[in-house]
Amino acid sequence: MIRTALLGFATFCAIWLAAVPMVRAAPYAEMVIDARTGEVIRSRNADTRLHPASLTKMMTLYVAFEAVRQGEITLDTEVRISRNAANEVPSKLGLRAGQRIAFRYLIRAAAVKSANDAATAIGEAIAGSESAFTERMTRTARALGMSNTTFRNAHGLTQSGHLSTARDMTTLGRRLFYDYPQYYNLFSRRTTDAGVTRVRNTNRRLLNAYEGADGIKTGYTNAAGFNLVSSAERDGVRIIATVFGGRSTATRNARIAELLDLGFANAPRRVTERRPSLPVYNGATTTGPTAPAVSMRPLARGTSAAGAVYASASTPTAAPAPKPVSAQPEAPRVVVTRASTAGQEYGITLSRQGTRSAADKLLLRTALQELDTLDQALRRIDRVRGGFAPSFVGLSQRSAERACVRLRARDVDCDIILGG
Repeated sequence: MIRTALLGFATFCAIWLAAVPMVRAAPYAEMVIDARTGEVIRSRNADTRLHPASLTKMMTLYVAFEAVRQGEITLDTEVRISRNAANEVPSKLGLRAGQRIAFRYLIRAAAVKSANDAATAIGEAIAGSESAFTERMTRTARALGMSNTTFRNAHGLTQSGHLSTARDMTTLGRRLFYDYPQYYNLFSRRTTDAGVTRVRNTNRRLLNAYEGADGIKTGYTNAAGFNLVSSAERDGVRIIATVFGGRSTATRNARIAELLDLGFANAPRRVTERRPSLPVYNGATTTGPTAPAVSMRPLARGTSAAGAVYASASTPTAAPAPKPVSAQPEAPRVVVTRASTAGQEYGITLSRQGTRSAADKLLLRTALQELDTLDQALRRIDRVRGGFAPSFVGLSQRSAERACVRLRARDVDCDIILGG
């Protein structure tokens, strides 16, 4: 009778085990680098191709920042939400098909809340479709040296062939910091206004618990486990650590803290910083900002340091003749300029405006707001696809970086340009 009962129990267990799917631990990988030089301090399975989960959004955001810098889209562009984006599964912002929302809010939602609908909407807004955007994501990955990464979507949900490595994602975390410092503060915001609601940071536990932590991105799926790329800075030393395949949020964060501690313990206090160059596509590179410094003033409108009067942004000019739409980006044409300054190769560009008059007003308003910055800056308006790009040119690199820091502190969108 006992033997019969035991056999019955064994049969029950066999049936139960067959009915309940076994959850396998996700493969584990980790990496720690000195962000200032890119030197590897520790790695384990760093080149194993694994599921990145929402670490994917780091590249979605990198490409978004690149598109804004290159004038393909502005932070104020109203994006129409597609049914495809609206139907993404959580985590999501809750966007509705047909709804319009400013591009800046999609960026915030993807960076802070890790919203899948916002990530898809970003890709569609830039490339027209998510599939076209993922091709660009992969192309950008190759240009950044991320040789073992292939993207299939903009959000990171598990998909065949959508894979990356701890090394590649660590590289991407470093590039976000150096290539787009003006946006990097997004990753340390505990909460942010995402247009339709205020959202909380998925990484807030580590941000609150670890001294110096200021980003970057969490990720989780069943296939990936608990992933995280984290950056922290102490006394001028910046460490980036990555974990793939953590067992839980708590154990992942604890391991990241250990890896960051390891980084700070082993990184030299003083090194020669090796900033990466911007990515090269088809043998050509595009210009953009570098890590910012601090701050600096324009002269009275229409005058140079020597008092010479130049054409101001309000000088009447002939209206440009309409041009046919081309599949290639239209080469910028200067429609208004003041002057150029020898040896001053940098400038800053503000958000694109729909009319020349609006661009002119934005330049003047910005100049009046920042009387302590943009010293000897020259105002310029370029005709670009979809409107007019206002900028201040004739600056040194340091002056441009300082000016942008001040403007961003006043919520004025600003990018650094080379060859101003």
